[in-house]
Amino acid sequence: MNSSKEFAFFDEISYSRKIKMKSYFKFASVCSLSALCAAGIVIGTTVAMVNHNNSIGKGGFAGQQAPERISEVVSSALESEIVQAIPTPPSAEAPDDNALSYISYRVKQGDMIGYIAAAYNVTQDTIISVNNIKNSRSLQIGQYLKIPSMPGILYTVKNDGETSDSIAKKYDVDAEKISFVNNLQSDSSLVAGATIFVPDAELDWVTRQEINGDLFINPLPNVRYWISSPYGWRSNPFNATKRTFHGGMDMACAAGNKVHPALAGTVTTAGWSDVYGNYVIISHHSGYQTLYGHMSKLYVTKGQNVNTNTIIGLVGSTGMSTGPHLHFTVYKNGRSMNPATLLK
Repeated sequence: MNSSKEFAFFDEISYSRKIKMKSYFKFASVCSLSALCAAGIVIGTTVAMVNHNNSIGKGGFAGQQAPERISEVVSSALESEIVQAIPTPPSAEAPDDNALSYISYRVKQGDMIGYIAAAYNVTQDTIISVNNIKNSRSLQIGQYLKIPSMPGILYTVKNDGETSDSIAKKYDVDAEKISFVNNLQSDSSLVAGATIFVPDAELDWVTRQEINGDLFINPLPNVRYWISSPYGWRSNPFNATKRTFHGGMDMACAAGNKVHPALAGTVTTAGWSDVYGNYVIISHHSGYQTLYGHMSKLYVTKGQNVNTNTIIGLVGSTGMSTGPHLHFTVYKNGRSMNPATLLK
């Protein structure tokens, strides 16, 4: 009884296999017929095209030697269609070295302007100018910088009527390159306030030193001091209920320490003030002035030329002062600046 069931089971398997084989055979036959039909259509169409082209006097697939068999014609036709079906990329023009473009760079830990500039083959002046950086020490991690494709700086037109030629002479660079990158005619008259990119130009050394914090030296060299009151808003030391703006930096140290000019220049004021006590003002180049206040004694007079080795006075506590210190202020064109960002 069990053996008959087993034979029946194997018979069913054998029957199933036969059905499957027949199905596969039918499917293969259909596919073969379809392929033959498609080949016939291609051959017929190709022959018709050849005959038609020859009948109107145009060269179809004809070359110097005619194909010997129709299969060669079909093969040639198919190869031609395959080649035509492959899209050919548009011819890319060679990049123009004089074209100006920008990329964005995100500042990472440890980055310095000099390192970034070297990596992108531009100058520190370029990155400073294009990104309007006022203090290179204030570069922040995560900050985005614009990096141009060539070295140079941004220039703001000072007067109406300036041209590429006049700007090129100012910076000793190529006028044609200025015109090209800014899409200008060589004789185009520019309007005051317009900003253009000047390839290969550099910042003047004063601006560069100011931004890098290298313009002024410490007026108390080799002296131990601390900042008792920084630049900016503060509680008035003589009236705690009021807040006043402190236009300089108080450098507290022992009385009698020697005070030096932070930059060479000419003494324009040396005298007494109820606020600053004994004080000195020195005028420098490029619109800069420095003030030194609360000194106990002065060693210079008005009109005297001084350098960073000159002793102009001694630290004291004259005028409105709560203890011995040097009040130090930097002015640019009459406006105070934070001395901490300018000292070496």
